[in-house]
Amino acid sequence: MRGLAAFAMGGRARAMIVAIAGASSLLFAWLSAAVVALVMLRKGVGEGLQLLLWASLPALVIARVTGDSTVIALLVGTAALAAVLRLSLSMALAALASTAIAVVTGVFMAAFAEPVLAELARVFGEFAAAMEQQGGGESLGVQIRPPTPLLLAGMLGTANGALSYLCLVLGRSWQAGLYNPGGFGEEFRALRFPPIVVWGLAAVALALISAGFEWRSWGAMCLLPLTIAGFALLHARARVRGQSSFWLGAIYTAWLVFDAAKLALIGLVLADAVLDFRTRWQGGSGGRD
Repeated sequence: MRGLAAFAMGGRARAMIVAIAGASSLLFAWLSAAVVALVMLRKGVGEGLQLLLWASLPALVIARVTGDSTVIALLVGTAALAAVLRLSLSMALAALASTAIAVVTGVFMAAFAEPVLAELARVFGEFAAAMEQQGGGESLGVQIRPPTPLLLAGMLGTANGALSYLCLVLGRSWQAGLYNPGGFGEEFRALRFPPIVVWGLAAVALALISAGFEWRSWGAMCLLPLTIAGFALLHARARVRGQSSFWLGAIYTAWLVFDAAKLALIGLVLADAVLDFRTRWQGGSGGRD
């Protein structure tokens, strides 16, 4: 991957080739978004926006032909986060901006993609009905509820916010690998929000989740920055204890599979807002905590 990043940074034409080729495929759109982020972080917002315009051409064609605006949403979302990081030099502020990207995407979907959302809701509804007829929900011990268009809009918005930040992280890691080895790791491990931001996001997320079933995905948007901060804290702890990448891999796997792990990660961030674990570790307690 670093070789591809080095190739893209070899000149504007090379960056355009990689960005346009990636944006021409739903499978490799993330690669195009990461290259846009890399160029914007290294060469400036103006240069990044020019590359974004070229990469958007095949993405707009895909949206026109298939009705799928995923690629263009990912490109614009990643570019916006890269601009925030370039101007603020703050991974934490970029993480907060991921919530804004998720909200804007969700609102756009709810306002302009109602037929698509209604069709998705119908498909999921039929799937839920089929599962109930086969006893799938009872065997799993859960009640299968078909999603509403508003819930799906929030889910798509949350997914775009998360993927945009991941593409930004990939572009930033490429930049550090090419021009400042080790810099990205230190920057990410230091990512932390002030307590008022942590508790404010948690309060808004709880209010939205409590508002009803169809608002749960919108509440998840507010938990995006907290999830990012949680993983940054775990990476910082792994560095203090000298733990291997296998340990972090197990944590990521548990987070993907178990809802309890997701809640535990948010709880860890809430606790860190009060206890400031990094300061305690730097104070010498280290691995004995």
